[in-house]
Amino acid sequence: MGIDAGFDMVPSLSKGATDRLSWGQFIDHIKEHYKDDNQVEIKPNYILFKAGEHPRLPFEGHKFLRFSSKVSGSIAADTNVGSYIETVTRIAQTHFGSRIRCWNEGGYEYGTYKWNEVNESLRSYEQPDDVETLTSIGQPLIRNDPIQEMGTALFELKHIPGNGRGLVARVDIPKGTRIIYEKPLFTAGPMPASELEGFLATKLKGLSKESQRQFLSLHNNFPGKNPFSGIFKTNALHCGFGSLISGIYPTICLINHSCMPNAHKSWNSVEGHETIHAVRSIKSGVEITISYFRGGTSSERQAELKEKFGFSCTCSGCTLSPYSLQASDNRRTRIRNLDKAVGDGVRMMNNPRESLKDCYSLIQLLEEEFDGCAQALTARTYYDAFQICIVHGDQARASVFAERAYKARVICEGEDSPNTQRAKSLVLKPELHNNFEAYSVIWKTTRIMLPQGLDTTEFEKWLFKLEN
Repeated sequence: MGIDAGFDMVPSLSKGATDRLSWGQFIDHIKEHYKDDNQVEIKPNYILFKAGEHPRLPFEGHKFLRFSSKVSGSIAADTNVGSYIETVTRIAQTHFGSRIRCWNEGGYEYGTYKWNEVNESLRSYEQPDDVETLTSIGQPLIRNDPIQEMGTALFELKHIPGNGRGLVARVDIPKGTRIIYEKPLFTAGPMPASELEGFLATKLKGLSKESQRQFLSLHNNFPGKNPFSGIFKTNALHCGFGSLISGIYPTICLINHSCMPNAHKSWNSVEGHETIHAVRSIKSGVEITISYFRGGTSSERQAELKEKFGFSCTCSGCTLSPYSLQASDNRRTRIRNLDKAVGDGVRMMNNPRESLKDCYSLIQLLEEEFDGCAQALTARTYYDAFQICIVHGDQARASVFAERAYKARVICEGEDSPNTQRAKSLVLKPELHNNFEAYSVIWKTTRIMLPQGLDTTEFEKWLFKLEN
């Protein structure tokens, strides 16, 4: 007897090149992380964790369904299996995003697959059916490929008509995949162009010849007497939302802008690097794009892009028919207005039900405008809903909103993002938020006071207090 916990891969991986590549990178990550751990043993066909019920990770990813063990009882406690489950889960989420489905029977959560399916997959680990994979463990899955050897196997640099250079997917990239993470060559804060030129010249002198070449090869939309400043203004990306500090990245700065992006950039303040995650599935041959700023209506976006980056946008969101463009502008105006209303602290205190309804409306609009690819904005809205509930003592709803914010953050920022970890910590313990019951206890509930037996529509009505 005991409590099982772990994660499932949903959907399971295929034998295709993309999934093989992703699984190989994941296995390499696991091997590197546990290279000095005597409880982790590399077997011919899998990695064995000598803890708990000895969970395993096969070298052939298409066979994998579940990584789990009993996490209660003397064996679990003596071998610290819970720590292995948690760490492997975190690493897996970094590589596979929303495909990783976590569960813990202690919280009445259960895996996707039946145990007979899982046991059959475990037995298949013993007999390899892909000799090439086994003979190349620890080696690149695509041999003699210089792009992969540089760690950029998911994309390649190509000329984009009308946009100069850009990054294009070399393989199909699943939603939630971390495409690249990169530290800046250097950063700079706001300063006059004349001062910035001297500052950048000093920074460049301290870089290697290769790093200097990378910077100088970037496009300059502001030519003139301050060439370094022009390159910086054209390419620099803010180190986090609202930050006055911007950075130059040798690869990420080559990603072009779109008002309807298929990837999201986020700054990891702990690791000190920028990350790019796919927020929708990206087909091989499709350009990878990000949004350089939060945006607004089409005319506002064009003006800001021209002023700050020196170009006009011709993305799919800016070249709609006049009727569709006006409809998009109307949605984005409503999104901005709702976002402002949701953030009104006085309204949150005095009329929380209306604030929560605005969160619901905002999420629906984000879905309609961005076709399910506005994870960062959606995550922030779910966190706003969390705060509305928690300040009035409603832990049940707050926990659900924290979980939704967490899942959205995993997709667009990864498991290791401070924002993701913050949301995750509030799922099980929403009462730890600094503003718990700060306004009132009119909605007071405990975390486990969730309604049972509701269908999806009825649950959403309960969650957002849409009841008549």
